[in-house]
Parts: sequence; structure tokens; C-alpha cells
Amino acid sequence: MKKYRYLILALSIAIIAGLTLALWKPLVNFAEDPASLALWIEEAGIWGPIIFMLLNTAQVLLAIIPGGPFEVAAGALFGPWVGTLMCDVAMTAGGMITFFFVRKFGMKFIELFVDRKEIESVKFLHSNPRYTTLLFLFFLLPGTPKDLMCYLVGLTDIKWTTWLLINFVGRFPAILLSALGGSALGEQKYGIFIAVFAVIIVLYFLGSFIYKKFNHANEAK
Repeated sequence: MKKYRYLILALSIAIIAGLTLALWKPLVNFAEDPASLALWIEEAGIWGPIIFMLLNTAQVLLAIIPGGPFEVAAGALFGPWVGTLMCDVAMTAGGMITFFFVRKFGMKFIELFVDRKEIESVKFLHSNPRYTTLLFLFFLLPGTPKDLMCYLVGLTDIKWTTWLLINFVGRFPAILLSALGGSALGEQKYGIFIAVFAVIIVLYFLGSFIYKKFNHANEAK
């Protein structure tokens, strides 16, 4: 049984490595320029929404590619509500895939994709008994390392159903804000775009502050 476990792990690594090589450049380009992502998806025609969601899921799996540009592009392409739902489903899928891989293969799997310092930086997951509540709070706020947490939460005793709920519900407000901004930008409503992203920036710094404060508090214990 152990032999098959390592075989599955090797195959999984090979698949993810292949996806990384194939998608790294376009994902980075799209993260730097959401307009090019929107144009590329439009040109894909009927396959555009499916390709978009697969790219969005891959962005979560690769952990270090920011998801914000995908959310902006989704708002511009599909409207704020449909775009938000598409991003939320895709990102939740990425979070759940990562979660089940980590549950199966543990720390050895995480260290293939995440640096040890980053693993140790998420203090509250290691020591805080209220980590489930904190996870939900951090998923609600922009400015927190959600994709990194997707890797590490599999090491906790959280139920997969709870993690699914945190992923889907927690991501929704921040995605909606970005999609509203993208929709306003696509409709050339620049005043609304500026207002929405002013709110996002404030929430981003607030989320970063709260996240760092809790991590430092747990580090001191």
C-alpha cells in the first residue's frame, strides 16, 4: 500500500510540475495585465469560461500567482455576480484539491511547493485553538496569504466540510469587490472603479495588519 502511495505522490508531482511549466508564463503575464487575460478569454469563444476557471484554479495551486487580476478580469468579462461566482468556485476547487493532497501526503508534499520559512510564518495554524474562526476572518479580508493557507490547513484537524465552507463563503466578499471594480472598468465607469479599489486598498492594509498582529501574538506565546 505504501508503494502505491509514493507512486501516486510521484505522479501527482509530475502532473503539477507539467502544469507549472505549461501555465507559469501565461499566468504571470495575466497577473501583470488583466486586460490581456480578458482579451485572451474572449478570443477563446465558447471555451473561454472553462479555460478561465481552469486557469483560476491553477493560480491557487501554484500559490504565489496573485488572484486579484483574475477577479478583475472576471468582472469585466462576465459581470460582477457571474464573474464572482466563477472565481469563487474555481478558487474553492483549487483550495480543496490542495487540501486533499496535503491530507494524503503531508509535509513532504507541501515542502515541494512552499518554502519552510513561509510554512513557519503561519503561526496561528500551529498554536491557536481558535484557528478555524481566524481562518474564516482571514479569508474574508484582502491582504492575507489565502493560497499559502490552503496548503497548510491540510495539516490541521479541520473537517473538509468546514474548510469547504470557509473557502467558498470567506472568499466571496473580496472577490465580489474586485469583480465590481473590473465591471466598472469594463464599462468605463472610472469613478466607481476608483471608489471600489480605494475600499480594497484600505481592506488590504487592514487585513495585512490583523494577520501580522495575530501571527506575532502567537509567536510570542
